[in-house]
Amino acid sequence: MTRFIHDKFAKDYLEELLKDYGEVKASEKVSGEIKEIDVLFTPAKQQSSNIQILGLLGRFAQQPAIIEPYRNPASTDEICDCILKLLEIKALLRREAKTNKIKLQDSGIPKLWVFTPTISETRLSSFGTMQKAGWLSGVHFLPDALRTAIIAIHQLPQTQETLWLRLLGRGSVQSQAIIELQALPLDHPYQKATLELVYNLRENLRVNQELEADDRELIMRLEPLYQRDREQAIQEGNKQGEQRLVLRLLNRRIGEIDTSLIERIQGLSLEKLENLGEALLDFSSVADLETWLNQQSI
Repeated sequence: MTRFIHDKFAKDYLEELLKDYGEVKASEKVSGEIKEIDVLFTPAKQQSSNIQILGLLGRFAQQPAIIEPYRNPASTDEICDCILKLLEIKALLRREAKTNKIKLQDSGIPKLWVFTPTISETRLSSFGTMQKAGWLSGVHFLPDALRTAIIAIHQLPQTQETLWLRLLGRGSVQSQAIIELQALPLDHPYQKATLELVYNLRENLRVNQELEADDRELIMRLEPLYQRDREQAIQEGNKQGEQRLVLRLLNRRIGEIDTSLIERIQGLSLEKLENLGEALLDFSSVADLETWLNQQSI
């Protein structure tokens, strides 16, 4: 069964995104019959404004949250089980507040967010869901007393704000999100770590003998991205090695060079670094290096 592979990916992924903004507990056990909450999130007292970079997910994480992501469409019974977990957590918090003789604040009670790749209108109607002003399509709220919303990932608009949720979708929804993830700037705080988690998911799926059609398609779509990133990593490693070699040779040839020149050298491509490695044999002063660097920008 690949469901467990996807479950682990979802928990690891949500923990990676949310760990900077509060306490994340995965597979948290609750009382009653043994049940586990997939992700229990408690925001830090001083919430960072950087959480806005997570878009809709960041909005969920501005308050205590129970997050239950499903790989397959969540059934009626599964959604009911999620609500039961929330009610048990609420009862536990009430008992603790009573023991400590304090009033349980509404803001301290988690809200439940159920992520499902798809869901029928009939099932949404059976829970009496509604749209709320100021929220994106695809976010379906149950009556307020239940503190619950069902997130239909396939209904979310294809925007940057929903990217981090659409990565937990299926089929074309997830594939498109992966393409958008790969296109993010290299210095984006979550791009590299998330891609590594996605590639780990790919590796775990590849060794499984019972793949669903969606999983086979996901592996095929990830293959060129994976290979390209690995080639870039190898090339980057070669470039860094060439940089170190060229700088050592320059120091021996013309003496120590200042930071501004080092930065210009570090900005050279691998090909130009190799050219510099040959040209520096004719250098006798720092001026020769500066002349050579100026010629590269012409």
